[in-house]
Amino acid sequence: MKKKQKWTVFSILGVLILLVFAAICIAPFIYMVIMSFTQSTTLMLHWSDINFGDFTNFNYVLKKTGFIRALTNSVIVVFCSCLFNCIIASMAAYGFAKKKFPGSKAIFRIYLLTLMIPGQVTMIPVFIMMNKAGLTNTYFALIVVILNAFGVFLIRQFMDTVPDELLEAAKVDGCPEYRIFIQIVIPLIKPVLISLVVFTFVTSWNDFLWPLVSTSNSDMYTLTVALSLLKTQYQTNYGLIMAGATVSFLFPFIMYVFLQKQFVEGIALSGIKG
Repeated sequence: MKKKQKWTVFSILGVLILLVFAAICIAPFIYMVIMSFTQSTTLMLHWSDINFGDFTNFNYVLKKTGFIRALTNSVIVVFCSCLFNCIIASMAAYGFAKKKFPGSKAIFRIYLLTLMIPGQVTMIPVFIMMNKAGLTNTYFALIVVILNAFGVFLIRQFMDTVPDELLEAAKVDGCPEYRIFIQIVIPLIKPVLISLVVFTFVTSWNDFLWPLVSTSNSDMYTLTVALSLLKTQYQTNYGLIMAGATVSFLFPFIMYVFLQKQFVEGIALSGIKG
């Protein structure tokens, strides 16, 4: 039988503190949703302006602003970023973790040093290279900047928990290298791959500065750039902006709800050494 939990003053106080912090975190999202049902030109919320049956802002965003095209671009960029990041990072992490070669540790440390360089520092050189190669206003330019050393580091830490004996046994049985990686390693590192997908999704979905710099054609705008265009020079309908932000928020929120268990498991186990 499970023991009944005894509620002490400190445990009740802890729960109350957590509830207060949770309310503080949730409040901006509630404000965003409520504000999307108004036609307010200020950020001050007046209850008399709220009409939950009025979907004018959502209809305008989805039908008259190129929002659907921007949403499609964001979905394509995010999907490809997650796919390529998982493939490239897992292959590189497998090499660093399980294929010992001279200088592997030094190369890995140098690789990690790139994480200390702010993206703003390399943005101009990367843009010049993309421009000279004729890759601006393309999906490739929007995708390639998402790939970095973070995914390799995250997966490598998790891959240390994969027993070397298991891989050696597969080699003894005559299993080729590509099958060991695909059929043995990949299923074992599934939790951390899901964590990397979540990180990549959020980074790519919320990226604003690079899509703004690398795209000049409105057909290639991503969702964040399209949202910034909802604010006009002379007047701003904050209800309209909040409606666009609400639609933009739904996709990562739904994904995290379904993947939160695997995400937490992948983060928790990434720091455990095998």
